[in-house]
Amino acid sequence: MKNTYRVLLASVVASLLVTTNGGCADGDRGASGQVDTASKQQIKAPVQAAPEASDSGRQRNAYFGDLHVHTTYSMDAFQFGTLTTPDDAYRYAQGAAIKHPAGFDVQLDRPLDFYAVTDHGIFLGVVSAGADTSSEVSKYPAMESIHNLNAAENLTFESIPTRNFRDWIRDFLFAMARSKPLQAEVASIMRSTWADEIRAADRHYEPGTFTTFAAYEFSTTKPDGGSLHRNVIFRGTDDLPAEPFSRLDSLDPADLWNWMDGLRDKGIESLAIPHNSNKSNGQMFQLTTWAGDPMTLEHNEQRIRNEPLVEITQVKGTSETHPALSLNDEWAGFEIDPYVAGGGPLTKGKPSGGYVRDALKNGLQLAGQGLGNPFKFGFIGSSDTHTGAGSFVEESYFAKVGLLDATPGLRGSIPINDDDVKTLGLAEADASSFYTTPDGRRYLQRASSVYGASGLAAVWAEENTREAIYDAFLRKETFATSGPRIRVRFFAGSGLDASMLDKPGGMSRAYAQGVSMGGDLLVESGAAPSFLVWAVRDALSAPLQRVQIIKGWLEDGKTHERVFDVACSDGLTVDPVTHRCPDNGAKVNLADCAISADRGVEELKTHWRDPEFNAKQQGFYYARVLENPTCRWSTWDALRAGERPRPDLASTIQERAWSSPIWFGGSHNSEERLD
Repeated sequence: MKNTYRVLLASVVASLLVTTNGGCADGDRGASGQVDTASKQQIKAPVQAAPEASDSGRQRNAYFGDLHVHTTYSMDAFQFGTLTTPDDAYRYAQGAAIKHPAGFDVQLDRPLDFYAVTDHGIFLGVVSAGADTSSEVSKYPAMESIHNLNAAENLTFESIPTRNFRDWIRDFLFAMARSKPLQAEVASIMRSTWADEIRAADRHYEPGTFTTFAAYEFSTTKPDGGSLHRNVIFRGTDDLPAEPFSRLDSLDPADLWNWMDGLRDKGIESLAIPHNSNKSNGQMFQLTTWAGDPMTLEHNEQRIRNEPLVEITQVKGTSETHPALSLNDEWAGFEIDPYVAGGGPLTKGKPSGGYVRDALKNGLQLAGQGLGNPFKFGFIGSSDTHTGAGSFVEESYFAKVGLLDATPGLRGSIPINDDDVKTLGLAEADASSFYTTPDGRRYLQRASSVYGASGLAAVWAEENTREAIYDAFLRKETFATSGPRIRVRFFAGSGLDASMLDKPGGMSRAYAQGVSMGGDLLVESGAAPSFLVWAVRDALSAPLQRVQIIKGWLEDGKTHERVFDVACSDGLTVDPVTHRCPDNGAKVNLADCAISADRGVEELKTHWRDPEFNAKQQGFYYARVLENPTCRWSTWDALRAGERPRPDLASTIQERAWSSPIWFGGSHNSEERLD
C-alpha cells in the first residue's frame, strides 16, 4: 500500500462520507413506514412476451439485479448503523427478510436475478473492526472514539447527532501517517475483509438461478467534493488480487484503469461502472484528463475498454439529463438531485459534464476529432443502498442511509416537531436545516428528501450465470429502470420489419438482420434504417404510457438532440409535427394514491424510421419507456401520516426504463472491446 495518507487527507475529510444531522422524528423505532403489499393499486398476472432468441438461436431472457450495494464493511454504512453482512445482503436479494438498522424488517416483493456487494475499497472493514473492542486494531488510540459504536445500547436514533465521522477520519489518517504498524494492521483487515466478501459471493452463487459478482467501489473525489466514484465488477472469483485498488493507492481513475489492464493481462477480467455523475460537479465526463491535460486517443480507448457501462439512475438521483441541458425534453427533470458537490445548490454546480446524454454527445465530437469515444456507454441502474437492501418501490420505500433516514420525519417527507429538532441537536436559528411552508409546517431540509426509490440494472442474456450476464455487460445489451421491472428491447437495421414484433422467431430474425442495444449500426445505402422497440410493463407497477426514442447527432461540428415519441398507449397516435403522443389522461388521486384503472397498456411495440435521418451524420439512439404517473414515495409517507404532501417536492413521478444506445455513422468503434 502506497504511503499517500497525507496527500489524501484533505479530500477524504471533505467528501468521503455523507455527513448529516439526524434524530428520531416520529417516535416509534420499529415503525418502518411500510404498507402491506396486498394494498398495491392493481396487481395483474405477468405479461408473457414472445420467446426472445439470439442470432445463435439461443434464447435471451431479461434478468434484473443491483450492482451497487453497501454493507457493514463500508465505513460510512457502519456509521449509519448498518450491521448487515454480505451474506445478509445476498439473502435479501434472493427474497429473504432482513433487519434494517432501525429494527424493522425489509423484504423484496420478489427475488432479484443478480446482485453485487460493492463496499468501499478504502478502509474496507476497518471501521467495523475498530468498533469491536476485542480486535487488535481497536487498541490503537485512534479507534477509541468509535469503540462499541453499534453496540445494542448505542444503536438508537438518539445517537444520530454523534454519527459525524469527519473529525475521526482526519485524526485516523494522521495516526496512520505516523504509524507503520497501524498501516500494516489496516492492510491486513482490508485483505481479510475482501477475502470474506469473495467467499460470500461464491456461497450464494447458484448458476441458473441467482448470480453474484465479486465487486467493490473505488471512491475517488475531486478537491471540490465532486464525486467520481466507480463500482468495479469482476467476471469471476478465481485468483483475484489480495485487496482492491482504492483511493489509498491513487485518486486518479486512470491509475485504476492501469491496474485493471494489468489484471486483464493475467487473465483476470473486470469492468468499472461510473455512478452519480450528477454529483460530480461537471467532472465525471469532463473533456480533459484527471490532471487537466488534453485527452488522447490512448486515454479514451483505455477508459471505454475498462468502463463500458454507466449507472444512469440510483437513489441519489437520475443522471440521464438535466433541464438546463435538454431544453426540449419535457421529461428531463426526472428525480434530479438539487444538491451537488459539497452539498451546494444546483445553481452553484455544473450540469454540463455531469449527465450521461450530454456525455454521449460530447463523445461524438471527440470521435469526430479522431480521439476515440470514451463515453460510448451502455446503461444500467442500481440502488447505492447503504443497508445491504435496495429500496426499489415507492410505496414501501425505506431510504438509503440506515438510522439517518429511517423515518418519514428524518427523510423530510412529513413535518418535524420541536422535540425532534432538539433531539437532532439543530439550532432553531439555523434556517438552512429546515424548509418552512407559508402556513408554518417545518420540514428537515436535507439530501434524503430528494433521494429516490431507484434503480435496477437489467440485461438480456442466454442464462443466469456469471459468464452470460457479464458478457451482456461487455456487449452493452443492458438497460436501466427507475425501480419497476419494465422490459425493453431495442434493435436497429436496414432489414427489420414490423412482423418481427408479432411472429414467432421474430427476435431471432431481429438479431440476425440488425443490431441490438449497445451495438453499432452500419448504414450502407444511405437509406434510413428502421428501429424495433418493444416494452412490457411490470405487472406489479403501473401500465405503460409511451415509448420514446432519444436521438443525438453531430452535424458541422456541433451536437444536437431530439426526443421522438414512437408508440402511444390507449390507441393514441403520434403527432407528426410535434413528435409527441397526446396525453392519455392518466391521473393520480393524491388522497389515496389510486391511479386510473382504464388508462395505459400492458405492452407497447413499434417499427419506426427516423424522419430526419441523414446518413452523413454520426449519432446515437436509445429508447425510453414511461409508465403512467404514480405517487412518489414522499407522498406515500405523507398519506400514511395523515399529512399533505410536502409542497416543494414532486407529488407524483413517471417511472421509466432506458435502453442502452445504438450508435450510427462515422468510425468511432476503434475502442470496442472484443473479448
